[in-house]
Amino acid sequence: MLLLSLGLITGIISGMGIGGGTILIPGLILLTSLTQKQAQGINLFIYLPTATIALITHFYNKNLKLKPIIPIILMGIIGSIVGAKMAVVFDSNILRIIFAIFLLIMGVHELFVKDT
Repeated sequence: MLLLSLGLITGIISGMGIGGGTILIPGLILLTSLTQKQAQGINLFIYLPTATIALITHFYNKNLKLKPIIPIILMGIIGSIVGAKMAVVFDSNILRIIFAIFLLIMGVHELFVKDT
């Protein structure tokens, strides 16, 4: 039941465009015996269908600006190749620390930086 709830919360957050992995990865690590690498792999696999549905919904509601999409996609592809190669090389504990630091920085940013 906990994993079903985790999936529902992750899907809702993914649909909002926030990124469900911020909830899914820590949730999988805390609720299961998965390693950081396994949790990240599951997150990537789950990302595909949730992002597809969210993209279709946002496109239908005209929430997309198409002009910046191509350069972002190209840089995202390059970044994902680099990140995937790094994930294979790094130990799961190092990845966990990097992910925790990332979440901490994002949390502090959200608390103290005003939107303009």
